[in-house]
Amino acid sequence: MRSLSRVVITGANGFIGRHLTAAQLALGRQVVAVDQQVGNLDDIRHDPMLSIVESDIRDKTAMSEAVNDADIVFHLAAAHLEVAAAESHYRAINVDALVSLLQVSEAAGVQRFVHCSTVGVYGRIDTLPADETSPCRPDIAYEITKLDGEELVRKTADQGSLSTVIIRPSWVYGPGCPRTLKLLRSIARKKFFFVGSANNMRHPLYIGDLQQAFERAATHPITTGNTFIIAGPEAISVRELVKVASKVLGVEYNPISVPEAFVAVGCAIVERTFTALKRQPPVSSRSMKFFTESSAFSTTKAKKELDFEATTALSDGLSSTISTLRHEGLL
Repeated sequence: MRSLSRVVITGANGFIGRHLTAAQLALGRQVVAVDQQVGNLDDIRHDPMLSIVESDIRDKTAMSEAVNDADIVFHLAAAHLEVAAAESHYRAINVDALVSLLQVSEAAGVQRFVHCSTVGVYGRIDTLPADETSPCRPDIAYEITKLDGEELVRKTADQGSLSTVIIRPSWVYGPGCPRTLKLLRSIARKKFFFVGSANNMRHPLYIGDLQQAFERAATHPITTGNTFIIAGPEAISVRELVKVASKVLGVEYNPISVPEAFVAVGCAIVERTFTALKRQPPVSSRSMKFFTESSAFSTTKAKKELDFEATTALSDGLSSTISTLRHEGLL
């Protein structure tokens, strides 16, 4: 693969996209950052190596212009957190718009298309740890359409000249993530509570490690159409995760446990109420997944074929995150 000097990042205004944009600029590359809203890029918008395209990825003309002369496309944009949205909305962005983006990327001679998917495509995991061969049984619109998007990327790799790679990040945390901030604030203010036993497993991945994984996906010689799980050094129970976070925060706190059924009813009521008001609910039945379902993953394939291994321990990643949030006056 030739030297990569010009990259396109869709979803650049999001938590992961903003970090990736900064990381690619730090490597001395020209970056075209694409998103519908670009306010999170204000502090770097004057970088001479950065071009910002304020556009919907469903605009094929705009995307064709954005990927012109690009060496690499990092595709992160997705319909994700819109709980009240119909599946057609998710499909229009996560599937239909992807078709067009793959087409214009291939026509532009892009060297590699890195598609950011999610471990959510597995749905409920019966046997831990899951790996790239584990069955996918997604059960919500976001996960279903992300899996369909993966199939499109693989078919493109099989049928054309566009080199593609799919990465499935686990639970990503770090500064700039609203969900990370919400979790840490609730623990710091001693308002967090466990749902059920809280012994279900989560597999944290620090944002800095994910940026390195993106770089490996963009530059490492691999078979086109490959899929890789990207996860942190180890999985941990929600109960232990909160214990580690409390220690790093310097808070002595032993949260109460609330019955899962009670929380599920509450989430359902909130979701229905806010949906009727056409507003995004603060919690939903989808929120329950983090606190009730288990996920842990094997990263053997990424180590062997992508030459990537996450190294940031949870305590170190949380320490860096908390330090940044406190410096910014957010925690």
